[in-house]
Amino acid sequence: MRLNGCVLFADTAGGLFSSTSRGRALLRSGRHVHASVLSGAAMAEESKKLAAYAAVDNHIQNNQVVGVGSGSTIVYAVDRLAERVRQEKLNLVCVPTSFQSRLLILQHGLTLSSLDRHPELDVAIDGADEVDEELTLIKGGGGCLTQEKIVASCAKHFIIIADFRKDSKALGEQWKKGVPVEVIPLAYVPVSRAITEHFGGEANLRMAVSKAGPVITDNSNFILDWKFERPQNWKEVSTALKMIPGVVETGLFVGMAERAYFGMEDGSMKIRDPLVN
Repeated sequence: MRLNGCVLFADTAGGLFSSTSRGRALLRSGRHVHASVLSGAAMAEESKKLAAYAAVDNHIQNNQVVGVGSGSTIVYAVDRLAERVRQEKLNLVCVPTSFQSRLLILQHGLTLSSLDRHPELDVAIDGADEVDEELTLIKGGGGCLTQEKIVASCAKHFIIIADFRKDSKALGEQWKKGVPVEVIPLAYVPVSRAITEHFGGEANLRMAVSKAGPVITDNSNFILDWKFERPQNWKEVSTALKMIPGVVETGLFVGMAERAYFGMEDGSMKIRDPLVN
């Protein structure tokens, strides 16, 4: 976050610090990065940036292979990655989860690789459509769920960045579009019927906005959006969905994320770790 030209970051305890002497002086003088500085949509956008910068600063080190996710929040994460590479001369290799993230990596001059070359990642940073209190995620609103899950599964650490609109106690509170399910085109009708018969709700084929016909994933598949009716045992549901012939992957990420950074509506940031049972 910028305050009078100074970039402010968040530490692991949620506090703010600055990489410049002027920023440190502003903080010492009692200047706050809250409603007095920003307002409305600009504040929410800056909070997303704050969360993304904090995640990159707290989890990215030299000589790492980094999984780069997809979505609007990831743009800020890649901005910060590129900035740190320039300033600190970091040696990083980036593996994208989508065509969008591939372009971001190339546009910022970062080193592009793939799972063919680097099947083991040190950390993956991605966004989410919704995050519950146990760090169970719904992902795939942008259609990249399968590649995102593959990359995340190859990482030693999986970190989420999101804004306050994605923060929920239980899935379905904030995200109303349902759980994305990527399917083989041949199977979208049988899979849709099987989902509703077994789990209730409705599973609808996602249609494109600027073209006639359905949304096509980077893997040339279709997406069903399953609007569920009630809370579920998401681990069991995820496993059962993947057993339906024709299902490629689901947007349920269960037990994968180890930390989430949220940019809050007031311009602050909060961190969520998994609940300890």
